[in-house]
Amino acid sequence: MTAQQTAGQKYVYDFTEGNKDLKDLLGGKGANLAEMTNLGLPVPPGFTISTEACQAYLSTGDQPDGLADEIDAHLAALEQTMGKRLGDPADPLLVSVRSGAKFSMPGMMETVLNVGLNDASVAGLAAQAGGNERFAWDSYRRLIQMFGKTVCDVPGEDFEHALDDAKRARGTEDDLDLDADDLRALVDTYKTIFRKHTGRDFPQPPREQLALAVNAVFASWNAERAVLYRRQERIPADLGTAVNVVAMVFGNLGPDSGTGVAFTRDPASGSQGIYGDYLANAQGEDVVAGIRNTVPLQQLEELNKPAYDELLAIMAKLEEHYRDLCDIEFTIERGKLWMLQTRVGKRTAAAAFVIAAQLVDEGLIDLDEALHRVNGAQLAQLMFPRFRLDDDPTPLARGIGASPGAAVGQVVFEGKRAVELAEAGEDVILVRRETNPDDLPGMIASRGILTSRGGKTSHAAVVARGMGKTCVCGADALDVDVRARKFTVHGQTVAEGDVVSIDGTTGKVYLGEVPVWPSEVVRYFEGSVDGETTEDPLVAAVHRIMAHADAKRRLGVRANADTGEDAARARRFGAEGIGLCRTEHMFLGDRRALVERLILARTDDERRAALAELLPLQRADFVEVLRAMDGQPVTVRLIDPPLHEFLPSLEELAVHVAVAHERGEDAARDEALLSAVRRMHEQNPMLGLRGVRLGLVIPGLFAMQVRAIVEAAVQLARAGGSPKPEIMVPLVGAVQELETVRTEAEKIIAEVTREQAVEVLIGTMIEVPRAALTAGQIAEAAEFFSFGTNDLTQMGWGFSRDDVEGAFFWRYLELGIFGISPFESLDADGVGRLVRIATDEGRAARPGLKLGVCGEHGGDPESVHFFHEVGLDYVSCSPFRVPVARLEAGRAVIESTGSDSR
Repeated sequence: MTAQQTAGQKYVYDFTEGNKDLKDLLGGKGANLAEMTNLGLPVPPGFTISTEACQAYLSTGDQPDGLADEIDAHLAALEQTMGKRLGDPADPLLVSVRSGAKFSMPGMMETVLNVGLNDASVAGLAAQAGGNERFAWDSYRRLIQMFGKTVCDVPGEDFEHALDDAKRARGTEDDLDLDADDLRALVDTYKTIFRKHTGRDFPQPPREQLALAVNAVFASWNAERAVLYRRQERIPADLGTAVNVVAMVFGNLGPDSGTGVAFTRDPASGSQGIYGDYLANAQGEDVVAGIRNTVPLQQLEELNKPAYDELLAIMAKLEEHYRDLCDIEFTIERGKLWMLQTRVGKRTAAAAFVIAAQLVDEGLIDLDEALHRVNGAQLAQLMFPRFRLDDDPTPLARGIGASPGAAVGQVVFEGKRAVELAEAGEDVILVRRETNPDDLPGMIASRGILTSRGGKTSHAAVVARGMGKTCVCGADALDVDVRARKFTVHGQTVAEGDVVSIDGTTGKVYLGEVPVWPSEVVRYFEGSVDGETTEDPLVAAVHRIMAHADAKRRLGVRANADTGEDAARARRFGAEGIGLCRTEHMFLGDRRALVERLILARTDDERRAALAELLPLQRADFVEVLRAMDGQPVTVRLIDPPLHEFLPSLEELAVHVAVAHERGEDAARDEALLSAVRRMHEQNPMLGLRGVRLGLVIPGLFAMQVRAIVEAAVQLARAGGSPKPEIMVPLVGAVQELETVRTEAEKIIAEVTREQAVEVLIGTMIEVPRAALTAGQIAEAAEFFSFGTNDLTQMGWGFSRDDVEGAFFWRYLELGIFGISPFESLDADGVGRLVRIATDEGRAARPGLKLGVCGEHGGDPESVHFFHEVGLDYVSCSPFRVPVARLEAGRAVIESTGSDSR
C-alpha cells in the first residue's frame, strides 16, 4: 500500500529551488545546502526529498505515490549536470544519501555514502580516479559496510572485526596501509557477512540501492537514539526528516584530498579564531569515527594553502550571512574545496552568551536578537558550581536532578548531626529517605541533600531550590538506614562520615570527592564582580544581556523566601519583592512543641496560651523579612502545612507507647498524645486539614498570624521604613472561606494601624481547581491572586507530587505521554487553561486585580513565556532562579513581537 499523493503535491526540490528559511520543508541540512548554492559557494549538485515525504512514509510504511517518479526526474537532471550516470560501469555517478531534520540532531539519524557502486562499476570508478584501484575498492567496502548496518541492520561490529582482521594480516593498524588487493578481498568478506545476516546478496541495481537508502533514512527518524535525543531536546516527534541526495565528492583519493569540520568561532568558549579538524585521504565518517587522528585545521594551510584560504573566506562569508557561529563540513577532492554542510553551530552555555555579545559589537545583530539567542536554561547552567569530570568517574547511583549544582561532603543522616559538623567547619551531605520540615536546619547546614524518595517538587527539592542547595531526589537504588547511619546501593555500603559527591543537574551520585569549579556568574549576581569593568568576557556578556532583558520585560520578578537571609539574597539577584513567604517553615525546631500544643489543645485557654507564646516569635520573623525587602511587596502566606508534618508519627508514637508498657514505664502523657494524633490522623493529608481549613478549624491561628504581620509592618514604618505586606490565604476553594478570614483580618488591621497607617492587601492563592473555575466570585473578596501551580498541577492531574515522579513518570516520558514532567514545566493545555480562566474571570470581576504565580513554574523558562502571554503581573521563584526568570521575561517580550532584526 502506498500513501496517496495530493494533486500537484511536490516532494523533491533541487538545491537551486530552496533557501535557509525552508527548514520545515527541506530540513536544516537541505535548506542550508540550498542557501550555500544560492550564494555561489562550491556545493556538489543534488536534491532534497522533503519532510512531507517522510511523514507520509512513516504513516504508511511505504513511499508516497509519485515520489519515485520525482526522484527519477531529479536524478536524471543530476546525471545531466554531472555528465555521468548512476551505476554506469564505465563512468559511474555515485551519490550520498543523508538525513537532515529541521533541528540539528547530530549523529542521531542515518547516512549512506557511495550509493550506486556495484561489481560492474567499481572498475569504472577506478578509471575515473586515474587507475586508482585502491580508492575504488575502498569506496565499495565503505558502501557495503554503511548500507549493511544502516539499511539492513547488519551488526556493525561484524564489519569492524573483518577490517581489523585484514589490518592484522597486513601487520598494520592503519587503514591506509591496506592495498587494492586487501580491499578487494575485504569486499568479498563484507558480502559474505551481508548475506549471512540478510539472507540475500548485496543489491547490485543502483536505483534499488537508492530507494532502500532513502527508506532507511526516513525510518531512522524513529530509531531509539533519535527518539531519546528528541525527548531530551524537546523536539516535536511529528516533524520527520528530509533526505538529501548529493553527488559524491571524494576525500579519499590520496594525499591531496581529505575531509574536515570547522567552526567560525570556538563553540566551547565563544573565542574568535580558527577551530576545526582535518583528515587527509579520508571520507567524512572517518573524522566522526575517530579511526585516525585528525590534525588541527590550521595545518591545512601547509597541505593546501589555496583551499585553506578559500575555506577561511567562505567561513567569514557564512558567518556574516547567518549572523552566527557556523558549523561547517567540507571535503577536498584533488585539491578542490567542496562545501558539504553548514548550520548554526551548537555551543556551550558560556559560548552562547559570549558570541551573542560579540555579534552585537560587530554590528551583525542588535541586543534584541542577542537576547533571543540565549535562554534561561543556559543561564542556569552558568550559575551553579559544576564537577570537573576529567577522570570520568563511575556513578555510584543516579536519581532525579532536583536542584542544580555540585556538592561534596561527608554523609550524615540526621539534621542535628549535619548542624554539628557544619558548625565545626565540615562539609556535609544530608541523606534521608525523604525530608520533612524538621530537617530544615540540617538542610541549611548541608552542602547538598540526597534522598531515596521524592521528585522535583518534593519537600527536599522545593526547599533546596529555594536555598540554592544542590539536591538529588528519588535515588531509589539507595537503601537508607537512618538508625544504622548508613545506606547500601548495589551491595556497597556507605557509612556516616564517608564522602560522596552529588550532581544536582544530572542526578548522579559519586563515591568520594570530585573536584568542583565555582561559578563566576553567581559572584556577579551577588555583587562581588563588577559587570561593567570585568575582564571576564562571559560575565561581561551576561551583564549586558541581563540589562537588556530587564529593560524589555513587562513581568515583574519576585522570589519565594522565608527568612531575612533568603530575602536579602533574592534582592541581590534582582528580585522585586517576595511572592511567597511560607510561614509554616517558621514553626520548626523549638517552636514545634508550641505548634503541637496549639493543634492538640482541648480547651480555649490551652489554645490561647499557645498562640500568645507564638505571636512575638512570628512578629520577629516578619520584621526580619519585611526589613530585608523594605520598599518592595512581601506576600505572606498564612500557615499551610499538611497537618501530619507538625504531629508526631502515628506509627512511631504507637511503638513508643507499647514499649513503655512492656517496660512498665509511665506512658500517660504519650498515651494522651497518641489518642489525639489518632483523632486527627488523615489518610491523605495533602487533601485534608490544611490551609484555610486549618485556620477556620483552629480559632485564633490566622488571627495571630495576621496580627504578627501587621504589627511587624507598623514597627518598621514607625522606624522610617516602607513595608508593603500582602496577606495570602491558602487553599481557598469557595469565596465564603476567604470572606470569613477577610472579615476577621480587616478588624485586626484596623485596630493595629489606628495610629500608624500601613497599607495591607488581602488576597488568595489559586491552587484548588474549583477556585480557578469560580475566580469571578473569589475576586470580589480578593485584591490579588497568586497561582500555586504546584498544588494546582497536583490536583488538576490527580497526581501525588511526592510519589509519582519516581513511581511512573519515567514510563510516561518513555512513552511520549509527557515531553517533560508537568511539575517541571507548566501543562499549558490543562493546568494552563485553569490559569487563563481564573485570570480572565478574576479581572472581569475586579479590573485592578493583581496577578502572580508562586509555584516552582515561576522560574521555569517555558512557563514564564506562558505567564507573560496570559497577562500575569509577576512571577515568583526560588532566589537562585530569579535571574533566569528575569532573562526569560525579557525574551518573552522579544519573541511575542517576533523581533529578529539586525
